[in-house]
Amino acid sequence: MGETRPGTKSMKKSVVQQQHKEVAQVHPITCGEILELQEYAVGSSPTEYHPLSSSATFKLTAKPREPPITRRKVSDETKEEIQAEDEATLRELLMSLQKQVSVMSMNLSAKLDELQRGDRQLETTVALCEIRSQLQELTKSVESCQSEVSEVKRDMVAIKHELDTVQQVKEEIEELREYVDRLGEQSHRRKLRLLEQGLTFFLSFAILAAVLGMLQFGYNTGVINAPEANIENFMKDVYKHRYGEDMTDDTVKLLYSLAVSIFAIGGMFGGFCGGMIANKFGRKGGLLLNNILGVLGAVLMGCTKETQWYEVLFLGRLIIGVNCGLNTSLVPMYISEIAPLNLRGGLGTVNQLAVTVGLLLSQVLGIEQILGTDEGWPILLGLAVCPALLQLTLLPFCPESPRYLLITKQWEEQARQALRRLRASNQVEEDIEEMRAEERAQQAEATISMMELICSPTLRSPLIIGVVMQLSQQLSGINAVFYYSTGLFVSSGLSEEQAKFATIGIGSIMVVMTLVSIFLMDRMGRRSLHLYGLGGMFIFSIFITISFLIKEFFGYVQDMIDWMSYWSVVSTLSFVVFFAVGPGSIPWMITAELFSQGPRPAAMSIAVLVNWMANFLVGIGFPSMNTALENYTFLPFSLFLAIFWIFTYKKVPETKNKTFEEILALFRQGNGRGSLRDSRLYGSMLNCVNALEQRMPPADRAAIMVAEEKPHPDSSASERSSRELVPAVRPPPPLPPPRFPNNAV
Repeated sequence: MGETRPGTKSMKKSVVQQQHKEVAQVHPITCGEILELQEYAVGSSPTEYHPLSSSATFKLTAKPREPPITRRKVSDETKEEIQAEDEATLRELLMSLQKQVSVMSMNLSAKLDELQRGDRQLETTVALCEIRSQLQELTKSVESCQSEVSEVKRDMVAIKHELDTVQQVKEEIEELREYVDRLGEQSHRRKLRLLEQGLTFFLSFAILAAVLGMLQFGYNTGVINAPEANIENFMKDVYKHRYGEDMTDDTVKLLYSLAVSIFAIGGMFGGFCGGMIANKFGRKGGLLLNNILGVLGAVLMGCTKETQWYEVLFLGRLIIGVNCGLNTSLVPMYISEIAPLNLRGGLGTVNQLAVTVGLLLSQVLGIEQILGTDEGWPILLGLAVCPALLQLTLLPFCPESPRYLLITKQWEEQARQALRRLRASNQVEEDIEEMRAEERAQQAEATISMMELICSPTLRSPLIIGVVMQLSQQLSGINAVFYYSTGLFVSSGLSEEQAKFATIGIGSIMVVMTLVSIFLMDRMGRRSLHLYGLGGMFIFSIFITISFLIKEFFGYVQDMIDWMSYWSVVSTLSFVVFFAVGPGSIPWMITAELFSQGPRPAAMSIAVLVNWMANFLVGIGFPSMNTALENYTFLPFSLFLAIFWIFTYKKVPETKNKTFEEILALFRQGNGRGSLRDSRLYGSMLNCVNALEQRMPPADRAAIMVAEEKPHPDSSASERSSRELVPAVRPPPPLPPPRFPNNAV
């Protein structure tokens, strides 16, 4: 049994030779793999050979491939070196693969020859099949290596293309930086030139003509105070003549309160329509048309006694209220738009100066020695026709607002002519460019309605500030002093004659302190003066309450009564002083400053409407509140003053010496009190963007807009991209979307 049959050896040899031929026909191997051929296990007998086992097999082990060439961020100076190095690496890799394939072929041949020479009783067919399967796997690995080499070549081409793109982007960024720096310097020089502008004769004339509307407002606010007793007697006489019975005191007080407060109702309506009038007829055109209402209302009030109808007084007060409401919206808007940057605060305070002059004039004319009599009070009310007629005479010689002409109407030549007259100079390019910058800054909003203004996230913060500033003026208690100061002084112990002169003192102090605040406005700033004013009013409102309480507790001591009467007058006058310093003028001015040309009319309408509503509530509710609270009447005003002080400290920005575009940048950054660290360059950036857009082809503009609308990739996507062979080149930050001209009228 241990013998081998004759012919078996020769048959095995022929089979081995046939398998050797098949192995030799395998395609040449072109990858870097090492083939290690292990010998078959030999049995214990030299003439016996065991079959292949798991421990004695042919094994093909592949040498670990070098990792693929990874991309790296290189500069343009090393691109050629990297390309040459990658090509040399590929050549070395292919030569190494060829050497390894040669060694593998030699080893296979040697093993096959050994099998042919050996006289072993094993089945070589199984071994050769395994060799064939491993060679097939090796062939697949070679093909995979070839595909990786091709991919590396493609990646090298892509790297070169991306390096060129990075270099191009770098050059564009450097160009943008230089352009922004130049524009920043130009903007800074332009602002310095704007700050050097002064007050000219024609500018003074235009402001004088405009503030006659605010004088009308102040006059009609205070004119109803002094002749209170005369008007009540007239109402009683008319009622008795009409119905044959006496009017009750409560009815008289109610009708008089209606005569006072209906003025505020008309003001609410006029203030609400101010923005629409300003956009439709212009600032100057709206003021001219408004004087028709002023003349009509004054005539009706002056004819009240002749008609023997106190309803005519109510109608006249309502119409003159509409006139004053329009004035409070149009006049601050007009002055803020024609005033130079460095004088805008002081000239805006002229509004309040005109109001105080009107108040003082009405108080002086209302004393008994002049027109505060039963025969003179209709003339006192009818004199409101004078400011309207005077404004109708002067205003036609004044130019329309240059901002309205340039931004809203797009009439550049007319705007230049108006600026030349106002600045008394032909060099108006700085003003034109500043208006253009404002126009570009607000073109996204354009001319918007009040509902759009309320719903705008960007404009909500300045709108809230404007509304609260208006409330801080009216709910401070100042109108209670204006409307009922004579009665307050009488209740504090003064005689009626002394009370009227004390009321005149209030008007005089208002005028003097408003003049002082004109010089402080552009030195200390709006926010600081408003804080000082609210704080002082809070303190002296407490003192007024204390004086009332001491008078009640020590009413039996005559010396104490006299002393507290004067203390009450001093506290009230000090209360008025601090009102004139800040809250009297700043709310009108800052509302116009917080908004650009597009939303400004709507914002002024809302702010003035809120102001007049608060005015009406104080005018109609103070008598009832005085009756209910008595000596504690001013405590609610003290609480409001504390709230407004905190709000101003936390939320209100400083607008001194800032252009409209810089103020708008404050709220675009989302922080009302944030520093303007980079807002000086805001207009320059806008100029840069618009200039670049002119140079960009339409396809690039559309691509930028699409890129802005794409959402940011999530973190998982960014991790996946970081594992890719080629790192993504971060694109430059997108430019703002293209802006289009404002064609709204």
